[in-house]
Amino acid sequence: MQLFQELQHRNVFRVAIGYIVSSWLLVQVADLVLENIGSPDWVMQTIMLVLVLGFPVVVFFSWAYEVTPEGIKRESEIDRSQSIRHHTGRKLDRAIVAVLVLALGYFAYDKFVLGPQRASELVEGMKQAATEQAAVATDVPAEPDNSIAVLPFVNMSSDEEQEYFSDGLSEELLNLLAKIPELHVAARTSSFSFKGKDLEVTEIASRLKVAHVLEGSVRKHNQQLRITTQLIRADNGYQLWSETYDRQLDNVFEIQEEIAIAVVDALKITLLGEAPKTRKTDTAAYQLFLEGQYLKRQISGESLLNAIEAFNQAVEIDPTYAPAWAELADTYIWTGGSEKFSREEGHALADQAIEKAISIDPDYAFAYYVRGISWIFSKNEFNRGIEDFKHALEL
Repeated sequence: MQLFQELQHRNVFRVAIGYIVSSWLLVQVADLVLENIGSPDWVMQTIMLVLVLGFPVVVFFSWAYEVTPEGIKRESEIDRSQSIRHHTGRKLDRAIVAVLVLALGYFAYDKFVLGPQRASELVEGMKQAATEQAAVATDVPAEPDNSIAVLPFVNMSSDEEQEYFSDGLSEELLNLLAKIPELHVAARTSSFSFKGKDLEVTEIASRLKVAHVLEGSVRKHNQQLRITTQLIRADNGYQLWSETYDRQLDNVFEIQEEIAIAVVDALKITLLGEAPKTRKTDTAAYQLFLEGQYLKRQISGESLLNAIEAFNQAVEIDPTYAPAWAELADTYIWTGGSEKFSREEGHALADQAIEKAISIDPDYAFAYYVRGISWIFSKNEFNRGIEDFKHALEL
């Protein structure tokens, strides 16, 4: 009880209340001003931190010291009979009342003036956001119906090393569909980036911005081949078409062409020209070709050398298979400068292989792309490289 009376006598309660009310008012005003001048957040945080840390200091000061006409003195130095704390307390009461009046005034101003303004601005902001969103929805078209992504087919063979075949078959099918001008096909790099990822077809299609997804599986046993494929509409997840092909390995090219035609029919696309055809070869050469592609993409010194060996074996079996010659040339370019080949040897072998590919098939676009790479990186012939790139795009 004596402590309570002593706190009253020393005006500790009055000082604490006055400090709290004044701090609240200061924070409100500072928040309004700082927001309008675009001040960073740390300024307001600093003000609040100073006010919080200042509270115990002010309370301690009011307990231990007294403001007298002669200045600030310690409580222990003042005679109780001569203390003016009672007079100081009345001044504090008037100050607290004044601050409360200001606080109530600000509260009323915030509620009846600033509040409606903020509400109006919020409504206008929501209207504007809705308008902009509607405009964006109108301006940005949905994925075109004639767009498709070919996902890497799943290897269902008992031998995991047959994965090169399922990947290669998927890529060849993608390249075949890409030859159809009326069809928009997602790039291999984009489609194959989802290999092994547990994502819904709708999510993959959304990321690739396509309306359809072609997926499937491959099971290969000796010369027997089973390919299961399905075309899915991305916006609802429904199958538009599916088929299972049980054929001999010799029929792999016909299967690819049949799948391409089935996709075109399912999407109700009218071809302006003939349906694309695969570049056929001996099945043994084709398997080596797909294996070489798979190894080349491992991008290691050993895998690149193994890819060269696979491509060389492929062209030994079928010297007229231009894709294998072009892939061989491309691999030689990137292998030049290794322990196996010097840079000059690698580029010379690449030149021989690429000219062989072009002489066999002058309309093979990838061959001109590889020759363009050779012009630029092997011979510093930038302009000639660009010419080959342009020709590849025209094809």
